[in-house]
Amino acid sequence: MLVAMARKTANDDPLAPVTLAVGQEDLLLDRVVQEVVAAAKAADADTDVRDLTPDQLQPGTLAELTSPSLFAERKVVVVRNAQDLSADTVKDVKAYLAAPAEEITLVLLHAGGAKGKGVLDAGRKAGAREVACPKMTKPADRLAFVRAEFRTAGRSATPEACQALVDAIGSDLRELASAVSQLAADIEGTIDEAVVGRYYTGRAEASSFTVADRAVEGRAAEALEALRWSLATGVAPVLITSALAQGVRAIGKLSSARGGRPADLARELGMPPWKIDRVRQQMRGWTPDAVSVALRAVAEADAGVKGDGDDPEYALEKAVVTVARAARSRGRS
Repeated sequence: MLVAMARKTANDDPLAPVTLAVGQEDLLLDRVVQEVVAAAKAADADTDVRDLTPDQLQPGTLAELTSPSLFAERKVVVVRNAQDLSADTVKDVKAYLAAPAEEITLVLLHAGGAKGKGVLDAGRKAGAREVACPKMTKPADRLAFVRAEFRTAGRSATPEACQALVDAIGSDLRELASAVSQLAADIEGTIDEAVVGRYYTGRAEASSFTVADRAVEGRAAEALEALRWSLATGVAPVLITSALAQGVRAIGKLSSARGGRPADLARELGMPPWKIDRVRQQMRGWTPDAVSVALRAVAEADAGVKGDGDDPEYALEKAVVTVARAARSRGRS
């Protein structure tokens, strides 16, 4: 089933005269279109597909596209962002919905909400097939999506594997779908957590350490940019506070250690030699007092993302800025 996770009305016929795809999840909206086009082409390989944006659908265009053809050819007319149609074009759509043409399948993609609601109301009143394509903002929804993707691919994956994939990839449904497709193609038998680990584990951790590295280097703007990207792609906030804490603690350990070769310090501090070199570069602007200030800020952020605060994103931003300022404390003294 192409439209995995999208919620449909009782009318599941993709060749219904009118399909309303409602929501803001681009992957699911695209899959509605793909499903309708595939069904139309299965019925008639010569189906004419027109995929239009609001600026391409001027008053009169819909009537022209849906007018009877001498050859009675099948058509699929896709209208994207239907909530942005002009008032005159909305009148055309409503007129068409009152009397849909034979051999024509109209697909209206609408973001939902109050804007352009007249198009939705008219489609529903006309008995259109409706497919809900809401944004998947909850981790549980993305987990259910991954499970459905494996089922659609005819593959078995353990619950732990599905969770590991969501943790590693984040919130982008296209990337999740692509990852499932890759695993299904590459792996024989049941897909387990170890398989997902070999392919994908480390992405979220790498992202969180990018935030930490930029912060302890005093590059606040870059750290905030990396933070927002990490959160947007579904990286768990606790991974970010953990990376920040490790970064600041490493600077504190190295600044209080005796001088010596990286190999000797690595043994003393329990760090790999390459990390000793990196931390030495990062610690140039730090003072002992700054390390204490930064550690307190990270601890507060950690408490905030674990439930003590109302806004985990703000708690993280505040910690990142505080750490970045602390990294430049020596230059300000």
